[in-house]
Amino acid sequence: MKKNLYTQRQRILLDLLRKTREEAGLRQDDVAERLGRPQSFVSKYESGERRLDILELYDVCGALGVTLNDFVKKLLKILANEKY
Repeated sequence: MKKNLYTQRQRILLDLLRKTREEAGLRQDDVAERLGRPQSFVSKYESGERRLDILELYDVCGALGVTLNDFVKKLLKILANEKY
């Protein structure tokens, strides 16, 4: 049985990752190439099938052309407006 990695806050994080990639004009393949990982790595974290640790998130942000600090600030702003 698969673990459920899905929560409302997790969905917000995944949506922000996808939106940030799209705003950068990048495809999943582009991000994967920048990370030296297969496209399935990007697909899995964007779909919630896999979670990123903080160092992976740092690398993903770099591949997306944003700093981890700016990404987290944006995430915190969104989360502050959400109700759990």
